[in-house]
Amino acid sequence: MHILLTVNAAWNIWNFRKGLVAALLADGHEITVLAPPCRTQVYLEEMGCSFVELNMSPASMNPIREAQLIRSFYKKFQSLQPDIVLSFTIKNNIFGALAAKWLAIPFVPNITGLGTAFLGNTMMRSAVESLYRLAFAGLPLVFFQNKDDQNLFHERKLIGLDCSQVLPGSGINLQEFKLAQLPSGKTGTVFLMISRLLQDKGVREFVDAAWRIKAEHGGAEFQILGPEGSHHPGAIPQSDIRSAQASGVITYLGQTDDVRPYIEAAHCVVLPSYREGAPRALIEAAALGRPLIAADVPGSRDVIDSGKTGLLCEVKSGAALAKACAQILTLNEAELAAMGAAGRKKMETEYDEKLIIAAYRTAIADQACTANKRERSQNDAMSSG
Repeated sequence: MHILLTVNAAWNIWNFRKGLVAALLADGHEITVLAPPCRTQVYLEEMGCSFVELNMSPASMNPIREAQLIRSFYKKFQSLQPDIVLSFTIKNNIFGALAAKWLAIPFVPNITGLGTAFLGNTMMRSAVESLYRLAFAGLPLVFFQNKDDQNLFHERKLIGLDCSQVLPGSGINLQEFKLAQLPSGKTGTVFLMISRLLQDKGVREFVDAAWRIKAEHGGAEFQILGPEGSHHPGAIPQSDIRSAQASGVITYLGQTDDVRPYIEAAHCVVLPSYREGAPRALIEAAALGRPLIAADVPGSRDVIDSGKTGLLCEVKSGAALAKACAQILTLNEAELAAMGAAGRKKMETEYDEKLIIAAYRTAIADQACTANKRERSQNDAMSSG
């Protein structure tokens, strides 16, 4: 089959869904990636994918630009004629679904997170819900990354009750992310936050917690790894990060293509985000055997067994986050290692990317079966006519 994957950034496919792409290529499918261009498109092409550029702005809320985006999806789908579209991220899910529906192309969206629209004002949320309800009407399958998001869509009647399935995020390649020993020879415990520098990722709470811990305990190091928010409406100003770093409260590590060395050099990985789909940073850290701390919110709470693989704390509270960090500081090396090992075990049983690959293979086979039945029905109707 000709399978088209669409997402709001090519790196999303390369970083999070490379295993899925490799499996589908190995199955003999033709794969096209439709996304805004970036340097990772070359890597996807080297794997054997075709890459088609999509002109879109993930953060834009301009109605005129969004109307143009629907048209872009329609024209791309019409030209490429895929047998099925696998979609990820909000705009691609909503506007891609509408275009695919008009062209009668099978479409399988994956709700990778609800975004700031579901954290903001009621008017914005109502508008987004209406778009979801229109776009997803009649879809036979919608993938979710946590039960909270699935339940919300059911309760708000955005989808039917019998057309959704929860996946464990994008999964994790357990061969690439192997259990690693805790760092030795460190003068203090290293708390690492991996995230874009956005307000709703809990960056300010992380900095607040760092202030509190350094004032009361000293010795611990707080690091942030991830890209700046650039033009995102919730971006943390660069000046705020520079100020926190100049004061010695945090260390900003910039961004990287490989998070593993940074996780391996940390004792605990922290994500005080306000809401997640299935937080990749926590999944990767757990696979490497690191204890976790996160806000007790949808997505994050699925990844952590509180008290066993990490700790959950109150959302939007630097004080609560600091309390959790202080609890980690009371653990000795053996206790930290045991917590990390439990997290690794959870990833092996619940988050292996093989589970995601199997689910997509089933979805693709079901769509192919439905298409064959439709074609036979049409042929029979023509013969009888």
